[in-house]
Amino acid sequence: MPRPKRITVPEFTAFKQAGHKISVLTAYDYPTARLLDEAGVEGILVGDTLSMVVQGRENTLPVTVEEMIYHAEMVGRAVDRALVVVDMPFPSNYLGRYKAIETAGEMLKRTRAQAVKLEGGSEQAETIRALTCAGIPVMAHCGLRPQSVHQLGGYRVQRDGDHLLEDARAVSEAGAFAMVLECVPRDIAADITSKVPIPTIGIGAGPDCDGQVLVVNDMLGLTSGHVPKFAKQYANLKQDIVDAATRYRDEVRDGTFPGDEHGYK
Repeated sequence: MPRPKRITVPEFTAFKQAGHKISVLTAYDYPTARLLDEAGVEGILVGDTLSMVVQGRENTLPVTVEEMIYHAEMVGRAVDRALVVVDMPFPSNYLGRYKAIETAGEMLKRTRAQAVKLEGGSEQAETIRALTCAGIPVMAHCGLRPQSVHQLGGYRVQRDGDHLLEDARAVSEAGAFAMVLECVPRDIAADITSKVPIPTIGIGAGPDCDGQVLVVNDMLGLTSGHVPKFAKQYANLKQDIVDAATRYRDEVRDGTFPGDEHGYK
C-alpha cells in the first residue's frame, strides 16, 4: 500500500497566504514521530535540541552531524504526512558554502527529511542561497540562536527590531522557505511576519507568527529542570512515567506481578 502524500516545501510556504496556522513539534525517534504525524501537525523538526533533551547536555553545541542523521533517519521512516526538517548542527553551516552543501546533502540523502534548518540571519544569506541553488530547501532561524549562546551571553530575548527585520528579509530574499523566530517580543515578531513573504514559525515570539514550534519534551511535560516561559505543558508524562514505574517496582517486590494471566501453560 503506498504511503500517504507528504506535505511539500511549496505547500508549507503556501500555508501563509492561505491563512492556515502551522503547527510544528520536534521529534527525535520513531515512535514519537509516528504519533505526532498521526496527530496531524504540519511540520516535524529533528532539532539539535536533542543534545539537551535526549543526550542530557547543557546546550546544543556538542551534537554532531552523524548524530543528527541517526535521529533524522528514524523520524523520517516514521512520518507519512508532515514536512520533516533537520537541524544543521554547529558549526556545519559556518564552514563555507561548499562544505555546507556537502553536509546538508548528506543529511537529506541518508534520511527522509525534506529540508534543513540553519541558524543565522543576514550573515548566512550566501550559505542559504548556495543551498537553495543546490536544490536543498532551507528553513532559517532568526532571533535567539542557541548555537551562539556563548557569544550572546546566555539565552536572552532579542529586542533589536531593526536588526531582526534586516535578518528576516535577508534570509527570505536568499531563498529560505520559512523561518523560526525565537524569543522575540510579540510586536517585533508581528511586524516581521507582516513584512516577509515566507511563514514565520514562532517559539517565544507571540501568537501573531504564521505558526508555532515547541520542543516535544516540554509540550508533553517530560522536561526535568528549567522549562522555558514560552513552553506550554499539554500533559504531565513525567509524573505518569514515575507513577507507572513505581507501581511496577512495588508489584515486583510484593509478588503480584507477573500474575497467572501474564504467563504461559
